[in-house]
Amino acid sequence: MHHNEVISQLHCRLPPFPNPYLPHFSLTQNNTPSFQFSKSSNPLSYQLPITPQVQEFSPQPTCFSSYSTSDEAVEQQLSLINERKRRRMISNRESARRSRMRKQKHLDELWSQVMWLQNENHQLLDKLNRASESHDRVVQENSQLKEEASELRLVITDMQLNSP
Repeated sequence: MHHNEVISQLHCRLPPFPNPYLPHFSLTQNNTPSFQFSKSSNPLSYQLPITPQVQEFSPQPTCFSSYSTSDEAVEQQLSLINERKRRRMISNRESARRSRMRKQKHLDELWSQVMWLQNENHQLLDKLNRASESHDRVVQENSQLKEEASELRLVITDMQLNSP
């Protein structure tokens, strides 16, 4: 971009409130931008030099060939990065799949253990109930036998007292 191509005038939007000083941008004779304030009845002009900072761009023939090589290198790098991302994504999916399988296997083992423990608990409760019933029968039978033994002792004692 050359100095001649700098914008020669810049119009700005006026604020909603009236301003007695209106800004005006222009170029001086030596193509240096200036900024002026002017009042409608009494024009005040302030020449504030604005130095444009323009950087010249001049492409060199060797720049194009290195640019295309650089562009290819960037494309190769991007391709390599994308390939790594794709492989990492596939690896992460496989890892997640293996993790889900391990979790499911662990869950299945836990359910199997729950079922086995419930079955074992049921069997132990049945055995406890049978033992408790048997204990109650034995206690009752023992009580009857003690009563019988007591009665027989009384009979023996009476027989011994009554016999000459």
